Amino acid sequence: MNNYSYPIDVAWTTNETIAVVEFLQKIESAYEKGIAVEDLQSAYKEFKKVVKSIGEEKRLGADFEKESGYSIYRTIQEMKSTTRKIVKM
Repeated sequence: MNNYSYPIDVAWTTNETIAVVEFLQKIESAYEKGIAVEDLQSAYKEFKKVVKSIGEEKRLGADFEKESGYSIYRTIQEMKSTTRKIVKM
């Protein structure tokens, strides 16, 4: 169970917030039990519709890693370099 909060922007709509939280949950899954690349790619695509700039993604990633210890950057790099299931990071 998570004992941290997700980095959320109050300017996001409900649907945008849901897309970001679902993506962050996929990052957690990659670390905790592994995840199919297709599932992560789909969530990342929706995430990028909300978090469009690299700078915003880096800021959000740093905030999330500080809270959880899970790296969005490392997980996405792994996703881009494989076509198989991402096993526990």
